[in-house]
Amino acid sequence: MRLLIVSDAWAPQVNGVVTSLQALVGELREMGHQVEVLSPQAFRCIPCPSYGEIPLAWNLWRVGPAIEAFAPDCVHLATEGPLGWAARRWLLRSGLAFSSAVHTRFPEYLTARCSWIGLGVGYACLRLFHRRSQAVLVSTERLRTGLAGRGLERLVLWRKGVDTRRFAPRPGLAAPVSAVFLYVGRIAPEKNLQAFLDLQLPGEKWVVGDGPQRPILEQAYPGVKFFGYQHGEALADFYRRASVLVFPSLTDTYGLVMLEAQACGTPVAAFAVAGPLDVVVPGVTGVLGKDLREACLAALELDRGRCAREAERQSWRASALEFLASQPLLNGAPACSERLATAARSC
Repeated sequence: MRLLIVSDAWAPQVNGVVTSLQALVGELREMGHQVEVLSPQAFRCIPCPSYGEIPLAWNLWRVGPAIEAFAPDCVHLATEGPLGWAARRWLLRSGLAFSSAVHTRFPEYLTARCSWIGLGVGYACLRLFHRRSQAVLVSTERLRTGLAGRGLERLVLWRKGVDTRRFAPRPGLAAPVSAVFLYVGRIAPEKNLQAFLDLQLPGEKWVVGDGPQRPILEQAYPGVKFFGYQHGEALADFYRRASVLVFPSLTDTYGLVMLEAQACGTPVAAFAVAGPLDVVVPGVTGVLGKDLREACLAALELDRGRCAREAERQSWRASALEFLASQPLLNGAPACSERLATAARSC
């Protein structure tokens, strides 16, 4: 099958959306499908206001011809950015079906950056973007319930996975002398990173990632070690050396870094909110609560071996099968066979 994924989030950006899409593309290609990603790399771009490392495509007249040139069987709109809106417009004008996905809490992020814009405005935009989608993919049942309450329809579960070949414990790896509390992710206002940095904790605090708040926070917290973006085996080693992964966000839809850390045997400390509630097994792979400091200290006592074994249950192949089972052909008919749909549901 020829599948086109339209995404405003793609390499060299570093975030959970890009990681998930890259893993999906890899699995689909291994399964024999022809997959193309229409991303900002193929367009002239301008930096996103207040977040310069995110490019925004602007010569959007090229989107339609690019779709026609690839001649896909299915089109999936992964993001609600300029490319997503342009592809949506072209597909609707052509009378063609498509699927879409909600990867991030766009309304909450918009309000966090522009407090004068209420949540209602953001959710109105979200409903408009996904209203004509044949299947709106979401990563958790909790998110599906929440979005349904906001008026979104045709919501389909698409669970994420983890690369357990890369993210796994490494026996014999030298551990730091003192406890290490690690944050991995974007350094941006919506991530609530200061809730972690302000905590009084034993040992060291490490931050892996980058973003618009890094210069300010690096200056404000000289005792914290900032390492910038890390990838592949280097990132896995940060997870392995950490005592606890701290996830302070209150707005993430999933939080893939939590699953990666758990697969390396590192428990998670987080607030008891959507995202962590869907990824963490309390008392096994992490500790959730209203007091983040207490959660951090309690997570130090968890069994790292049991944490890693629990994370092994999720794979990207199962995630890719679930994705395929939801895809419509351009004429609106289901793309996958009943056998594939059954296999995806059983994973």
